[in-house]
Amino acid sequence: MKDFVSIRDLSPSQIRQLLDLACHVKADPAAYADALHGRTLAMIFEKPSLRTRVTFDLAITQLGGHPLYLSPEEIKLGQRESVYDVAKNLERMVQAIMIRTFAHEIAVEMAEHATIPVINGLTNFSHPCQAVADFLTMLELKGRVAGLKVAFVGDGNNVAHSLMFSGAQLGAHISVASPPGFEPDRDALQWSRRQSVYSGGSCMVTNDPIEAVSEADVVYTDVWTSMGREAEAQSRTRVFLPYRVDTALFAHAKPDAIFLHCLPAHRGEEVTADVIDSERSFVFHQAENRLHVHKAILLELMGAAGVEPWREVEHEVMPF
Repeated sequence: MKDFVSIRDLSPSQIRQLLDLACHVKADPAAYADALHGRTLAMIFEKPSLRTRVTFDLAITQLGGHPLYLSPEEIKLGQRESVYDVAKNLERMVQAIMIRTFAHEIAVEMAEHATIPVINGLTNFSHPCQAVADFLTMLELKGRVAGLKVAFVGDGNNVAHSLMFSGAQLGAHISVASPPGFEPDRDALQWSRRQSVYSGGSCMVTNDPIEAVSEADVVYTDVWTSMGREAEAQSRTRVFLPYRVDTALFAHAKPDAIFLHCLPAHRGEEVTADVIDSERSFVFHQAENRLHVHKAILLELMGAAGVEPWREVEHEVMPF
């Protein structure tokens, strides 16, 4: 695994290896405190962030390396410098690149041109780091991933895509409920359905939120208006109102179902406060897991060739 641009680029065993490593790192962080000593991660942000910025910054620092934050004004991809030139410069100065941008093609192009690892911190099409943290959370709380029904209610966006990709690889049953015209990308759906055949999972898209949530083990939602689409906020609010996760909708899930949200959350819009602030909500547990997953990704991509320091420490981890 040279890069981490999309879950679709990984095999099921590679995803399980990341989850396994994240469990090990979380169980004994001190064992990895110097694993990436002296290595630098360049972090390109074209979109603002709380969780991605903090967790990648802390992840590389706690592994003994150094973060280098690059703001939109400093880079201006495609304007001040081409993606190619940025990639070729950085590969001579740092050991990996994390990029959080708009067009997915930018992350793909960066990975194609850079000889060092490139990590997708978020694009409009895909949010792979979030998805691995999501499934780590499910693994910890439910004790398994395969066979879980995961309902995503809302915009068929980058988070929905990466949930579908991960679930298809790991044997989960993903059901997405979106308003007509806001369903997930057709290619993403077709790929997920094809992959589910091999894993024993499934992927369903519906316009009925009750159908999606019925008997679900996990209910997940996201903001109705993603970054870059703020001009659509008012019109989207009217369209998405029937897709709000409230206690009535959540009641259609299993009695022990958990609630997840990638955050930031707009209480009263996509989810009501009595759901997101309930005992069955694990959104902050989920957010913390971004740190452990990012450490695992960095160790996989930036670790010395042939060296697997996490294998030296044995821990009791949960089954998949």
